[in-house]
Amino acid sequence: MTPEPKRRLGRGLDALLGDYAPKPQPESTAGPASGVAANDRKTVPLAFIHPNPRNPRTTFAQADLDDLAVSIQAHGLVQPIVVRPVDGQPDYYEIIAGERRWRAAQKAGLHDVPVTILDVSDQEALELAIVENVQRADLNPVEEALGYNALIEEFGYTQADLGAKIGKSRVHVTNTLRLLSLPDSVIDHVRSGALSAGHARALVNMPDAGTLAGQVIEKNLSVRDTEKLVRAAQRPAPAKAPTPVKDANTRALEQELEGRLGLKLDTRHRPDGKGEMRIAYRSLEQLDALCHKLRG
Repeated sequence: MTPEPKRRLGRGLDALLGDYAPKPQPESTAGPASGVAANDRKTVPLAFIHPNPRNPRTTFAQADLDDLAVSIQAHGLVQPIVVRPVDGQPDYYEIIAGERRWRAAQKAGLHDVPVTILDVSDQEALELAIVENVQRADLNPVEEALGYNALIEEFGYTQADLGAKIGKSRVHVTNTLRLLSLPDSVIDHVRSGALSAGHARALVNMPDAGTLAGQVIEKNLSVRDTEKLVRAAQRPAPAKAPTPVKDANTRALEQELEGRLGLKLDTRHRPDGKGEMRIAYRSLEQLDALCHKLRG
């Protein structure tokens, strides 16, 4: 018997919802939480819908919400909010995908909204939330990385399996997860949009990543220039030439002349017998006095 192929989530939310085909249900007057069918579509009060605390998306731009609220007031909520029943709380639902629409609907003053109800596990709910947000480019790179990390740590995915599941390459998953190793200050810059994911990846494993990130932002460097900055920071500093050790005779000569002139001397011999003597003065008066002594 041919095994059933694994469901792949990286095909867009509309295609994904098709995986939960509606089942024929007998007519019933029971409440909305009774015998919920997969892909059950209906209208429910906003007050009965709650956001998912595990939603990978945590940042919602106020201006975008305001614009969407105006559109909803004019045209209604065109796309349903995807929800699932809340265990032990009849008639209550948790958002799987569409928290932004839910927030905007509240701003628009709606009382009831269309929903698509799916009966899915915690794992599937998180997968759905990540897929929808990633494909809509609604997650910032840090939120995306945290979502991937949750699936790996809580549900035992390998990076390769996760990439196949959500329709991303393993390299993309790996590079995204690397962002979580950065210092909190750099992660905050990525959240705010001051640094792109490309900038941040260039700073991974740098001990002074926070300082370098500040330079990147201040100078408005491109990703390529950031990579050059990192390579320059990784180059070892040139070794300083060791200070030659002076023999006792040289030091005795310096001390004698320093006593006569009242100035600091530094004598340096070279292997070929040549050398130089430096006399340090702290003012023009000391230089003038030295010149008088040298002239006799």
